[in-house]
Amino acid sequence: MSSSKIDLALGIVDFLQNSIEDGTIADEDKDSVEVAIQCLTEIFNVDLSRKKEIFPKQTLLSVFQAYEKVRDAQAARAAPAASSSPAPAPPAAAAVSEEDKAKAEALKAEGNKFVANRDYQSAISAYTKAIELDATNKIYYSNRAAAYSASSSHALAIKDAEKALDIDPKYAKAYSRLGLAKYASGDAKGAMEAYKAGMEAEGNGGSDAMRKGYETAKSRVDEDLRSVVPEDTDVSERSAGDAGSGGMPDLSSLAGMLGGGGGGMPDLASLMNNPQIAQMAQQFMSNPGALDNLMSNPSVRNMAERFRGGSMPNMQDMMNDPSIADLARNFMGGNGGNSQ
Repeated sequence: MSSSKIDLALGIVDFLQNSIEDGTIADEDKDSVEVAIQCLTEIFNVDLSRKKEIFPKQTLLSVFQAYEKVRDAQAARAAPAASSSPAPAPPAAAAVSEEDKAKAEALKAEGNKFVANRDYQSAISAYTKAIELDATNKIYYSNRAAAYSASSSHALAIKDAEKALDIDPKYAKAYSRLGLAKYASGDAKGAMEAYKAGMEAEGNGGSDAMRKGYETAKSRVDEDLRSVVPEDTDVSERSAGDAGSGGMPDLSSLAGMLGGGGGGMPDLASLMNNPQIAQMAQQFMSNPGALDNLMSNPSVRNMAERFRGGSMPNMQDMMNDPSIADLARNFMGGNGGNSQ
């Protein structure tokens, strides 16, 4: 055993003995401490007669107290220097050259043309190249999110919409894209929250498209609640246009009004060959809440009664009806999903 360890043990024994003598240690603990002194003395071969040789003018306690003063002084001297040193600045984003910005804008315009032609994979490729040139532009991520949604890549659409919002938390268009992607992926509650945030970002209660998205998502959330709570629980009434599994609206109520199942249903093949009706049906599939508005239109109900009687109305006459034409324009008009 090294002499340093033996001398340190001597200092500890001396400290414990002094603590017994000066009353630091309570009377009920003295016996235990004396046993500890005896054990240390035997284990480390402590020779108490060497105390004055090892600690001629000070005790182990005084040595430690002197160390504490030196330590605290060193810490005090280091503190001002540390506080005056500026915090390291976060790494700055690489500046985008004007040339790269111009190229990125051209790629975005190219992507928009692909979207208009429903070539979503080519659009995604163009937007991706634009992002590689300028990753600070929120519009590129938002537009790519729309293209991902159109190609049913909803998880990627969510990621891009969230990235656009990281760049600009007030970007309403990205909330719309996020709401659509979340709804299509089955997260109606998340969609409702996204649309609500979008309405707040737009201000003045939000746009018609954003409010419709919110109401559609809320209707699905209410329906989900009705499926798990007792019947006497107060939940919003189920919408006639609620979407079924997979996002397809429930057309059973419309089929019933048109006389389905009883031989009075018109030939759906010829009906869907009409481009206006086909486009309206496409809108129904992308907007489950649209069917609710359709069912409340008196002209549509009158048309349904004629279907029940086995009478197929002239499609041109139908679209000449002002209320039906206005309804069709609402369904087939812009829905806030256009690329920028």
